[in-house]
Amino acid sequence: MANCYGLIGLTTKIILYTAWNIEPKNTVRSQSPDFKSRGHCCHPNHDQSNHRKLIKMEENHIYQYSLINALMSGISETGIPVSKFLQKGNQGLGTFVRMDGELLSLDGKVYQLQSEGRVREASPSDQIPFGVATNFVPQVTKPVRLENKDAIDRELQAFNGHSKNLFLSYRIVGRFKRIKARTVKGQEYKGQPLSELGDKQFIATYEDVDATIVGFRSPKSWQGFAVAGEHLHFISDDRKAGGHVLEVEAESVEMGMATAANIHVELPTSDDFNEADLVMDDDGIKKVEG
Repeated sequence: MANCYGLIGLTTKIILYTAWNIEPKNTVRSQSPDFKSRGHCCHPNHDQSNHRKLIKMEENHIYQYSLINALMSGISETGIPVSKFLQKGNQGLGTFVRMDGELLSLDGKVYQLQSEGRVREASPSDQIPFGVATNFVPQVTKPVRLENKDAIDRELQAFNGHSKNLFLSYRIVGRFKRIKARTVKGQEYKGQPLSELGDKQFIATYEDVDATIVGFRSPKSWQGFAVAGEHLHFISDDRKAGGHVLEVEAESVEMGMATAANIHVELPTSDDFNEADLVMDDDGIKKVEG
């Protein structure tokens, strides 16, 4: 088990820059391979190592495109291409144009977690109007028991409870007793806010599923810039299920964690973004990202 790096005294560094836009509940049981046969959650295989050579971010730096407040204001017509997003790290979260489904990036591939629980591998030209990525290298990896979603927060607190104003990233791998997740169908009209999409989200419960969870914890003071607190998506090993995690249970899974003190933010330059009166919708964010 790796030791936690010394973190006291780190100062969060934020780099802001802009770039022009470039081209009813279901219960599902998974029959994926046994967790132990897949190896350590944080040691890349050959293909993953090749992807690492393309990453242009330093270890455990976080890159974010746009703001969660922009999604709350319905701004999602354009974004950065998947090919660029993959250069920002080996794991990430986000959404696609018109908020059509959830996004999960994992070791060189980006997946669109569509409504009704379907999964599609995104093409390099697909655009991402909001995304968060990191070049994840765990500072601690340990087996954990998750009796509920709050157990994730307790593990993060135990890992780095003295630095509540830094960002944390994590990856959890193994067999999950239960994952309850949601996906959104996408905007019905231009400018429809994310809070409205939450009223028609698809929710499914997956039992005995082998999967990977990718997550970030952002400080409370960053609500609106990001999703304050926990933000996590999952994808099954067979790549047939995924979504935004609402509830989770697991007897024994492997969790890798890292602290991030360097945040790189790229803002859209579209007319929609530049002309919008972005406002804080704390209740709306909590409702839809819960």
